[in-house]
Amino acid sequence: MGISESWKGQLLCSLAMVLVGSTVVVSKVIAQDIEPFEATVLRHALALPVFLALMRWHGQRLPRVGRRDALLLTVQAAAGSVGYSVLLILGVSLASASDAGIVAGTLPAAAALFSALLLGERTGLRLVLSIALATAGVMAVALAPESAPPGGASTRLAGIALVLAAVACEAVFILANKRLSQPIPALALSTLMSAGGLLLSALPAWLVAQASPSTFTVPALAGVLYYAWVPTVGGFLLWYAGSARTSGVRASLATVWLPVAALLLSVVFLGESIRSWQWLGLGCVVAALLLASLPAARGPGD
Repeated sequence: MGISESWKGQLLCSLAMVLVGSTVVVSKVIAQDIEPFEATVLRHALALPVFLALMRWHGQRLPRVGRRDALLLTVQAAAGSVGYSVLLILGVSLASASDAGIVAGTLPAAAALFSALLLGERTGLRLVLSIALATAGVMAVALAPESAPPGGASTRLAGIALVLAAVACEAVFILANKRLSQPIPALALSTLMSAGGLLLSALPAWLVAQASPSTFTVPALAGVLYYAWVPTVGGFLLWYAGSARTSGVRASLATVWLPVAALLLSVVFLGESIRSWQWLGLGCVVAALLLASLPAARGPGD
């Protein structure tokens, strides 16, 4: 018996989230030799031609947008394409990839919190519990008594704070997308975000390069190439191919693989060890993801 289209869609979405989780690990490799803004420029410079080629292949054109939507798209690119990438690379340079992966998994809860605080959206008990669990997961990781990296506890906490800031940037990206006056097709939006990320990170990268040039080692460059073509482009293709085949709930549930993949990949490729407090934090974050992804209860008339 063949696999159903719905389950095939969930599998594709899960693979996309595994690739997103791998960005935490590859950011650790990049951070060792390439300055974050320069890495961001290279990533988008490599991804943008692929997105443009895909648009041409599908016969799509970039949409015309008004001044308000252009401003929102700029905010999206600054937060999601530049802020998230730069802060994540900085964060994993100070904290372990396993810590960063767990913290990055709080994104759905962070987006729900920002929606309530900034947009005034109603937050039911389910989302309140999700936010509380995500917070508990981060606290379990941040306050773990058995973690003592070479840089010291304060360095590790600074790294975790930077990853949380990266999550906040991605939450702003999600909220800005909700405020667009008209929806933009996924491929066109990805192309615009890549172009915007390239333009917005170019000047900071040039300024930083004058003061402290990066060391473009083969592993770091391979990491940027992987980040650009596999999670950025490949993850996009997998996610939208999967979400077109399955329900929004099943697609959302696939996000649980982000922190799980980041944690396991950090062990396999970076040789990091998983401590008991990290397992506790991962459990809280995965529970928060599940709560945030489940559909809200509907009344008899819905």
